[in-house]
Amino acid sequence: MTAKIARGAVIAALYAVVTIILKPISFGYLQVRVAEALTLLPILFPEAIPGLFIGCLVSNIYGGLGPIDIFLGSLTTLAAAWLTYAWRQSRLAYLPPIALNGIIVGAYLSYLLHVNILLAVGSVALGEAIAVLVLGVPLLKRLQKMNLG
Repeated sequence: MTAKIARGAVIAALYAVVTIILKPISFGYLQVRVAEALTLLPILFPEAIPGLFIGCLVSNIYGGLGPIDIFLGSLTTLAAAWLTYAWRQSRLAYLPPIALNGIIVGAYLSYLLHVNILLAVGSVALGEAIAVLVLGVPLLKRLQKMNLG
């Protein structure tokens, strides 16, 4: 139990630190939030679900886009993490972070930043796909090979 709490805390810290350090590419409608590679971790570790939520919440406080991003963005990450866990036996598990962030985060960024909604949704989804598929899948495979999950 202690190990799972610690792992969730480490995931939260990693998510927040990576997002804040890479702030120029982590926020806005043109973003590749590198820490979103961690969103596949619920496939191996259920404790990643609250870790991702807390990490996203902390990093969005530093993002400067206000309460909508802090709360709605973090809840979107929570929902995506839970669905990733629920679908962990299928490749569909890769889809929730890309689809939910693309649609929900893209929609409110369109509103907050006064950009075309299709541009915002498409660019957020593309950034998510890069983080999840290009960075997250190899991370997941490596952890599975190391028998950590």
